[in-house]
Amino acid sequence: MTGVRRVSNRVKEGDTVEVISGNDRGIRGTVQRVFPKAGRVLVSGVNVIKKHQRPVRTKRGEVKAGVIELEAPI
Repeated sequence: MTGVRRVSNRVKEGDTVEVISGNDRGIRGTVQRVFPKAGRVLVSGVNVIKKHQRPVRTKRGEVKAGVIELEAPI
């Protein structure tokens, strides 16, 4: 596995962590999910991205569209 850094076994879901580098440096959040093979973790309130959602018709006939904010793994 070249270029892939594994996440430390010490980081578990529910732990409180602090980002030490990047745009979200200094922000603390709770680990929601761990991706050990990819070497990434999903932290609440960190690395928030905006996804442009196309209109989708639901079973009730509602149309959902717009800009949705999602958290991406770091």
